[in-house]
Amino acid sequence: MASATPPTLAGVRVRAPAKINLALKVGAPRADGYHPLATVYQAVSLYDEVEASWAEADEFQVTVSGEGADEVPRDDSNLAIRAARLLAHSYGGRNSLGAHLLIKKSIPVAGGLAGGSANGAAALLACAVLWDLDVSQERLNTLAGELGSDVPFALLGGTAVGSGRGEQVAPALARGTYHWVLAFGYSGLSTATVYRHFDQLNPGAGQPKIPADLMNALRSGDPRLLAAALSNDLQPAALDLQPRLRTVLQTGLEYGALGALISGSGPTCAFLAESELAAVNLSVSLSAEGLCRAVRCATGPVTGARVIN
Repeated sequence: MASATPPTLAGVRVRAPAKINLALKVGAPRADGYHPLATVYQAVSLYDEVEASWAEADEFQVTVSGEGADEVPRDDSNLAIRAARLLAHSYGGRNSLGAHLLIKKSIPVAGGLAGGSANGAAALLACAVLWDLDVSQERLNTLAGELGSDVPFALLGGTAVGSGRGEQVAPALARGTYHWVLAFGYSGLSTATVYRHFDQLNPGAGQPKIPADLMNALRSGDPRLLAAALSNDLQPAALDLQPRLRTVLQTGLEYGALGALISGSGPTCAFLAESELAAVNLSVSLSAEGLCRAVRCATGPVTGARVIN
């Protein structure tokens, strides 16, 4: 059992990336209510940071700053708090460990980029280091899967294939660096709402499979091939719920994006550009149109959650 007495280590900072689903194939709901997924994740250079510091036994608090801070819960529904509690109860013994968590957000809330999952993954790693726990990477991955479907990928990063409800991840063979432009929506989209609308639109959804053309494109490292292979089964549902996103996607393509899609359950629109310069030019053009709240350039793939201090 870990000691509840804080060592000299004041705090641990971990950075975790946003994700884009290069392909997101969705089946009909399972008996447990989750949808079976076949997806290809790519981690991109838009990050949230979580700093964990010692607190009294069984005391877990969170402070949030940055992008969408007012929309992030401070109670036990926060994935970072849930991650810290799960790790403490699994390795420290009940009521023996505590943590103060400081989340610095750059990933939008309810944006389809797995910002909450990034926070959960970062908190897991930060607390494991802070408390000096003897926990293997495999065990961290298992705990991450208990927290949420995208949390294991936030730990792994890179480019990976996801199955199950998305929590079963394995690295994918991918070459090259890709340049993305991310357009944030003016309002978020509830993942649960998007999935419900997907079910209405696709009452007979079959077993999802990873598209072969996407995997071939990743192996080639050719952004044009990848752009042609991007797909998201949730996109029609997201577009129905926020029709203005159709204009955002079309405008990005008109300004030279190689490909465009809704990221995850949306509403963030992700545009693949041919080069870094093309991405910068596209971001300037999209910003000038005023169709989205903010625009960011990012590259991928990048590593998953990592200690940065």
